[in-house]
Amino acid sequence: MDLGLQGRKAIICASSRGLGKACAMALAREGADVVINGRNAEVLDLAAHEIAASAKGSVTPIAADINTEEGRARLVAACPEADILVNNNDGPPPGAFQQWDEAQWQAALNANLLAPVFMIKALIEGMKERRFGRIVNITSAMVKAPRSAMGLSTTARSGLTAISKALSVDAAPFNVTINNMLPERFDTDRQQQMAKLAMQFKKITYEEARAEIAQSIAAKRMGQPSEFGDACAFLCSAQAGFISGQNLQLDGGSYPGLI
Repeated sequence: MDLGLQGRKAIICASSRGLGKACAMALAREGADVVINGRNAEVLDLAAHEIAASAKGSVTPIAADINTEEGRARLVAACPEADILVNNNDGPPPGAFQQWDEAQWQAALNANLLAPVFMIKALIEGMKERRFGRIVNITSAMVKAPRSAMGLSTTARSGLTAISKALSVDAAPFNVTINNMLPERFDTDRQQQMAKLAMQFKKITYEEARAEIAQSIAAKRMGQPSEFGDACAFLCSAQAGFISGQNLQLDGGSYPGLI
């Protein structure tokens, strides 16, 4: 299927590794000109070379911290007429509600609510004027299935979900869509970190921790980043113009609810 992405311009935040990188690879492979982003210039350049190897479009790396106004401005300046925005950022670590102080709450809100909101604000009006826009927020399964240990993530990303839903109604007449992707248990650095935490708390081996994670998923395996990237590419496609304001679960069938 031709997704109609040839020549489209895309900004993918936090895309030097993990799920962001998978989205950039999928979009570039479909012919989009992608601007990728990360804080570590060396890691980012390596990712750019890897993405370019299978890309039909151009790949432009921009080293910037999207948690800062300056970093976001650099990213937008590199692609001011973006057709596609994929919001992504590191999630806050798990912890205990009584232990989180104001600084930790502020950091979570800045990274997982305010940074993506300001990226949307910078680009959405241009998308509406050009009558094409695809905004995808990478959030978390915890938005729909909250757990107290992930309270920082749940709170910030639920706020992003709410404002995105509100904006999606206003943007729909202009062929601009806003959707959220809710991953759980993809085989990325994040799950390696979670396995190492489980090792410490449960006094088990790394292999045992990884096996526990896999067993917690209905599919009995972790998701592959490429599966996530391909789903993102479809949400950004010409064919997905009638899908907006939605939360797409990508969790191997684990979510127990109906809606």
